[in-house]
Amino acid sequence: MNRKFFDTARLALGIVALATGSIFVAAEANAQQRAIGTIWIDPDGCEHWVRDDGWEGYGSNRLTRQGLPVCHKVETCGVMNTDVLFPTDSARISHAGRQQLQTFFGQTNARAYTIIGHTDSRASDEYNIRLSYNRANAVAQIAAGMGRTINDVRGLGERMPRASNQTAAGMQQNRRVEIICIR
Repeated sequence: MNRKFFDTARLALGIVALATGSIFVAAEANAQQRAIGTIWIDPDGCEHWVRDDGWEGYGSNRLTRQGLPVCHKVETCGVMNTDVLFPTDSARISHAGRQQLQTFFGQTNARAYTIIGHTDSRASDEYNIRLSYNRANAVAQIAAGMGRTINDVRGLGERMPRASNQTAAGMQQNRRVEIICIR
């Protein structure tokens, strides 16, 4: 396994542990670390047992007694236009946007959420990836602040448009944050 996988898994484990209130303890004792595992839900809604001792991560599928993976229903439950949530060229959520998100997360009953940010094609790919990720992360922080479990946060930039970037109306549709509910 490569190091990037373990760093990503460690980050995801920490986010899930914080969001769910799961016990995740890392204590130093004689220069060794000890970790207590938790369950991580992947973006497809399937559960995995995970453990990280600080040096390497470990994960395996959570299976039923019949040997089938434990998975949950996954559906897009919200699409928020980023023009409403954020000022232009910013990842800071407006007051009205914050209220809209709090209402949404207050009314939506899901086990966990995956938040995905998108942009139009007007800036560079690198810039759009960063902006879309920062916006998705800002939305995830609102949800986590309300006690909701955040499964994953992604920034896809301009890579998955809903409409053509050749018109202003199309670009507006592409500037969005999608919220996927895991039930």
